[in-house]
Amino acid sequence: MIEIINLSKFFSTENGEFTAINNINLTIEDGDIFGIIGMSGAGKSTLIRCINLLEKPSEGKILIDGVDITALEGKALLDLRRKIGMVFQKFNLLMQRTIRDNVAFPLEVAGVDKNQRMKRVDELLDIVGLNSKAGAYPVQLSGGQQQRVSIARALANNPALLLCDEPTSALDSLTTNSILKLLKDINQKLGVTIIIITHEISVVEKICNKVAIIDESRIIEKGFVKDVLKNPQHEMTKKLLERGELIG
Repeated sequence: MIEIINLSKFFSTENGEFTAINNINLTIEDGDIFGIIGMSGAGKSTLIRCINLLEKPSEGKILIDGVDITALEGKALLDLRRKIGMVFQKFNLLMQRTIRDNVAFPLEVAGVDKNQRMKRVDELLDIVGLNSKAGAYPVQLSGGQQQRVSIARALANNPALLLCDEPTSALDSLTTNSILKLLKDINQKLGVTIIIITHEISVVEKICNKVAIIDESRIIEKGFVKDVLKNPQHEMTKKLLERGELIG
């Protein structure tokens, strides 16, 4: 379980202190597919970067299975990051490496034996349906295939948590559906908890069981997707639902 308690992040600017996220409180259960949606600049990307400690929170705690990860340093922090997979909007693949080598990269960094590494890569490429592309390079793949490589790479170290930052925003609707189906299958078959940032309400409806709406650095509404979308309580949520998709 992930417990985010009174979490805030401040940045110093030339014009003074800027509040990116303000007093965030969320509970994400093991096995959830949890959506975080909001307008551009609302703070959702900062929140996800705090969860994997790419950004150090200014205040508050993040507990994973009861351990406050914001207090971790050195090897303990490195070990934590290996157990949190990250999927990016723009794939972030290494263009000079083959698909096989891209997926193997986190295992190389972790010092995994080559034979074990290649066995794991074959398993991952099978999961994402890209065994036949193992020797290809990213430039030879479609956007959807590149995102599948990114997902396989994020799963390399058997993470318990997968963070997805706008994973379908660069894809067409058909490809988006196939990626969402893959993520849902991974959640169900591997038991991986998923947190997904998206600006598309349709993504939340198709894949998430819970959702939080973030506006002006604060969580304004949260709960089960079916409840929030059927009976929104906050005016901003209602406006966003009327538009059919979130801009962000």
